[in-house]
Amino acid sequence: MSVNDPIGDMLTRIRNAGMRHKSTVRMPASKLRAWVLDVLADEGYIRGYEKVTGERGLPELEVSLKYYEGAPAIRAMKRVSKPGRRVYAGAREIPSVRQGLGVTIVSTPKGVMSDAAARSANVGGEVLCTVF
Repeated sequence: MSVNDPIGDMLTRIRNAGMRHKSTVRMPASKLRAWVLDVLADEGYIRGYEKVTGERGLPELEVSLKYYEGAPAIRAMKRVSKPGRRVYAGAREIPSVRQGLGVTIVSTPKGVMSDAAARSANVGGEVLCTVF
């Protein structure tokens, strides 16, 4: 199955699994998805992930979700830059989420990183998504 928006698909899978209180969720593997999951793990929104082989022999990512007092650690996720409308921001214009309580994930020339890391490195880029 072909997916036009792999990041949007990944966020939807994580959101749906969190609503159903699943411990893990699987999705097709890609480098960009792994980089976004690295940021989510560093920020403490997921326990981690590992690369596994799926039923058809294709690589998949298995994400371990994190819960706090029975509620998912990820309360809200929103895709900002979409295939039909890309959103770019300079280092000083990167939006903060809920006055710094959430994280904005940005794809920069130095790699995929959180908004705080992008500001400290003084780089801007494509605003992929926001997580709270």
